Amino acid sequence: MSDRQVVALAVAAMVGAWWSAAVPLFLAVALAVAALAVRKPWLLVATIMLLSSSLGARAWAGLDPVEAGAFEGEATLVADPVPVGEGMRVSVRAQGRRYEAWAYGRAARDLGERLAGDRILITGSVRPIQPLPHYQAARHIANRLSIDRIIGHREGSPPYRLANWLRRTIASGAESLDGDRHALFTGLSYGDDRYQSPVVSDDFRAAGLTHLLAVSGQNVAFVLILARPLIERFDYRGRWVLTLGVIAFFALVTRFEPSVLRATVMAAIAATATLLGRDASSRRVLALAVALLVLVDPLLVHSVAFRLSVAASAGIILWAPRLAERLPGPRLLAEALAVTVSAQLAVSPLLIATFGGVPVASLPANLLAAPVAGPIMMWSLSAGVVAGLVGGPLAQAIHWPTNLGIGWIEAVAGWAASARLGELRALHLVAVITCAVAWWLARRRPLRAAVAASLAVALLVPAVALRVSDPPFHTVLDSGVEVWREDRIVVIALGSNRSTERLLEDLRRAGVGAIDLAVADRGTRAQRDQVRSLQERMWVGTVIAPPGHRVGGAKTVQTGQRVLVGDLVVDVTSHDPRLAVTVTPAGGVASPS
Repeated sequence: MSDRQVVALAVAAMVGAWWSAAVPLFLAVALAVAALAVRKPWLLVATIMLLSSSLGARAWAGLDPVEAGAFEGEATLVADPVPVGEGMRVSVRAQGRRYEAWAYGRAARDLGERLAGDRILITGSVRPIQPLPHYQAARHIANRLSIDRIIGHREGSPPYRLANWLRRTIASGAESLDGDRHALFTGLSYGDDRYQSPVVSDDFRAAGLTHLLAVSGQNVAFVLILARPLIERFDYRGRWVLTLGVIAFFALVTRFEPSVLRATVMAAIAATATLLGRDASSRRVLALAVALLVLVDPLLVHSVAFRLSVAASAGIILWAPRLAERLPGPRLLAEALAVTVSAQLAVSPLLIATFGGVPVASLPANLLAAPVAGPIMMWSLSAGVVAGLVGGPLAQAIHWPTNLGIGWIEAVAGWAASARLGELRALHLVAVITCAVAWWLARRRPLRAAVAASLAVALLVPAVALRVSDPPFHTVLDSGVEVWREDRIVVIALGSNRSTERLLEDLRRAGVGAIDLAVADRGTRAQRDQVRSLQERMWVGTVIAPPGHRVGGAKTVQTGQRVLVGDLVVDVTSHDPRLAVTVTPAGGVASPS
């Protein structure tokens, strides 16, 4: 098959998996075998779509909901526990099903000490997730497990034990790094970003740098470079076996995330092609990897991470080499810029469709941060292991350059979040793509310069819009947070939203850079944490909360009290069960919370 036909095969597999029509499996298999036998590539493409559709329907049918009831038994962790608020969330496998498990209190503390592959003996209750969102289906989860008590635990299989030992060793060697930098270190090293603070997490999202904390093909390539001295000691077959073993173990260490699966399968296909003495283009390798993964797990097409990984890889493979040839300047800088631009353009439509926009700051932020992320990852898997084994001052000395590198990346992300460059929406993206195509087609330098200037203007439009737009007096953001604005005076009410990351993202996207008054209407610990994160991100003036609140530094108010904030009048209309306020501009009409 030609490269074009293999790409069509991958597209057909993804379309079929998305379609998931109940085509009889025996018929789809028979047609695919017949197409292989008669060597008709386009017929094979059509039959693969039918086969993928049939497998997708079977995968959906396998997501059978349980009846709500009590649970007692052993569960195997298929991922690492993630702290969420005051609890822990983790995916587990038990009794032939996967569950999204939640634990609080003592159970959460016990669960937090475990890692993927470990087995826990628990009591609790189960119930189906209804309606079932696609992101849960992509993880093969259709039910929720509430853990009341963890009775006991035991470690997983030997491969998991070795992988968990490596993760713990690398993490312990970097204990000299502060909390945020340590969390960034584990994210850059092996994709563990569970303990990032909400502010740092939102900084990376605002900078378009979250992909640095998700293992990708670059990480797999670095691992193979580190293992190369050992691999080259063997003959071709031995090299192939060792290559597959190294990438399989690395996938285990990084928890088989969708981007990891794509990268490792691509590496395995490339290694196999080398063993067989066949040339395989990057385009062909990517297409074969996608087709194989989707046939094995059709629900992957509903994973945003998988789609973004495939799109970024395709953009780099198709556009980066040719773009680098046309860009002026030093080759190293031109190649880095070409890779960043190609990946960003490829994933932008998906990001806009899924998240609503693409940070304009992502292009400069990636150019500044990405070259530093690679060396940190390689250092962590080599010298970082030594640091974990020796510990103490020597480990701190080993990670002195790590601290500098992560500090630089953290500073870049913080700058991008505070620069308020805005986000590209659908119309902005169309304008940017139009300018990029015009620049590509232009042959004369003056015309290219004019198009480049137009492209710069298109990229600056979101930032200008944030600064010159006149926002409404009262806005309810997607997370339920309310914002009142009048003559640069800002009042917000936190509301029932418990996600600090969602709060920071909503306020950032709304262009809120400072808060004069924050209303913690319930005064809970969750709102206390939200206020702390807000104070870390921006200037926050006064915070008010109801009697008995847990928000440190907040002013207690009750029904009937009035707070003046610039030209805004905030009247407390109720404090039980929550703080309710009305906000009135000077001489205007009240707007209740």
